[in-house]
Amino acid sequence: MGQSRLRSRGTTSRTPKLPSLLKRINRHAAGIDCGSETHFVAVPAERDHEPVRSFKTFTADLHRLADWLEACKIKTVAMESTGVYWIPIFEILEARGFEVVLVNSRHIKNVPGRKTDVLDCQWIQELHSVGLLRGSFRPAAEIATLRAYLRHREKLVQAAATHIHRMQKALAEMNLQLHNVISDITGLTGMRILRDIVAGIHDPAALAAHRDYRCRASEEKIAASLTGNYRAEHLFTLRQNLEMFDAFQRQIHDCDHEVESLLHSLARKQGNAARALPPPRCTFRCCDNEPRFDVRDPLFRLSGVDLTQIDGIGPYTALQLIAEIGTDMHRWPTDKHFTSWLTLAPKNKISGAKLISSRTQPSANKAAALLRMSAMVLGRTSTALGAYYRRIAYRIGKPKAITATARKLAILVYRTLKGELDYADPGASAYEELHRERTLRNVRNRAKSLGFGLVNLETGEALQGAVS
Repeated sequence: MGQSRLRSRGTTSRTPKLPSLLKRINRHAAGIDCGSETHFVAVPAERDHEPVRSFKTFTADLHRLADWLEACKIKTVAMESTGVYWIPIFEILEARGFEVVLVNSRHIKNVPGRKTDVLDCQWIQELHSVGLLRGSFRPAAEIATLRAYLRHREKLVQAAATHIHRMQKALAEMNLQLHNVISDITGLTGMRILRDIVAGIHDPAALAAHRDYRCRASEEKIAASLTGNYRAEHLFTLRQNLEMFDAFQRQIHDCDHEVESLLHSLARKQGNAARALPPPRCTFRCCDNEPRFDVRDPLFRLSGVDLTQIDGIGPYTALQLIAEIGTDMHRWPTDKHFTSWLTLAPKNKISGAKLISSRTQPSANKAAALLRMSAMVLGRTSTALGAYYRRIAYRIGKPKAITATARKLAILVYRTLKGELDYADPGASAYEELHRERTLRNVRNRAKSLGFGLVNLETGEALQGAVS
């Protein structure tokens, strides 16, 4: 049976509920404790003679769970995000018209004492009924589909990179120093040489003849690096890893096709084709791991803005950001709420009117990771954000500078997607001048508070605001 009585498991449905003196906000609330094999569901005690039931995770049992919730007149359901076990029941309940609240497990820690699945689902239901649970962010269904494709693509790229490292190891075991001569063994020159090696061609001069004209190393140098010991076991390893690399490349290509189709479909539904795509801020160099189709145009029609106008954000990064956060920024009332959700804002701990700590908490937020990567790139540019990064890095170090610059980027992304900003880089010199004026103003105010004034050493004139 998909549904089982709790008495058969050694517990009774008469499990005492936690007394609550708080006002019930959600009177039609239920709580679900998700598991790999069984889901435990709790409803208000007055809705059923057996307010806590267990259901198996088979699809038919999940539909019985939804039927029971409808019979109990439940409107909203809270559950914790346990692994991937919550996804099927979440999708079924959402399709049936329930308001489903997905909660971070750290936000629903139970009170000290005995812990069971029954008590857990009752605790979730209790917290949800009094309005103490805050749902985790989950984008719209179509954006969630785009996110799933891109996250899967990222795993494929990582898997392909693993086989590149194994090919390099096989070459090193044969004392073939190809990876030390050319920058990328998966480029045109490298792949031609690798395919000939596994095909049985081991003449260094013949292999070096595959050199592309853009390769910096000469044919003589490449031929010298290809003189080694072509042992059978190492060639076998090289051949298999090359085949696996090619297989992953085909899968990445298929995934890109799905992403492109979905992106164009979403762009057509959004209907932002009236506005013209602005010219690119700069010429973006397409990296090996990026999609080979045009991302800017459908992404602009989908979101109505061009995120690539922001320094440090390229087309692929913009696509990944949209897949993670969506295009509707009304979920976050202000940019401060947005940066807090990204865990890019300090988490202040105050007790007794004293600031105990002010640190950014560690997080696995993928959007924040993308912004941090962009911030690292900005540190080497002559932009206003690059100047800001370098100033912060000089004062408090690079790790904190990355976080601070990523927070700046998050604010720009938020305001751009909300239609409040058309970003234009003022340049590093403009930022340095602004920083100079701010520093001078602070020094002038400090001197004024001490009863001193500031004098320009070149002209001998008192600076504006100085005390004579």
